[in-house]
Amino acid sequence: MIELSPTQQRLHLLSSASLVLLIVLCILWELVLAPLRPGGSWMVIKVIPLFAPLAGTLKKNVYTLQWASMLILLYFTEGVVRAWSDHGASQLLAGLEILFSTSYFFCSIFFLRPYKQAAKQLASDVIRKAANPDAP
Repeated sequence: MIELSPTQQRLHLLSSASLVLLIVLCILWELVLAPLRPGGSWMVIKVIPLFAPLAGTLKKNVYTLQWASMLILLYFTEGVVRAWSDHGASQLLAGLEILFSTSYFFCSIFFLRPYKQAAKQLASDVIRKAANPDAP
């Protein structure tokens, strides 16, 4: 297990906060703030996939953070499309969706960086040992 630096702890906190804020934003957006139809929209179901990585993100699960950083790009894409095509409050909410998804993505990637470096080092050591079994 890798010891978490203060920077990594902040990155984890920011990625967790970004995910929670994105979930809240998506729910409020489609039910209250700017739904596609008055009274709420079935588009609120877009939030369901965000609940899958929530527990793993909060627990600092490396595997979850890896695949969730790819999932979050779908929300970034939706935000870009709706920021470009929508008007009024929906355009502002799309900007927030871009902000939260981008924040989650970069915080996750930088949080995972030491884990990736440790995995590469371990693989390198194993390959070196396999290539030269007599070396200490």
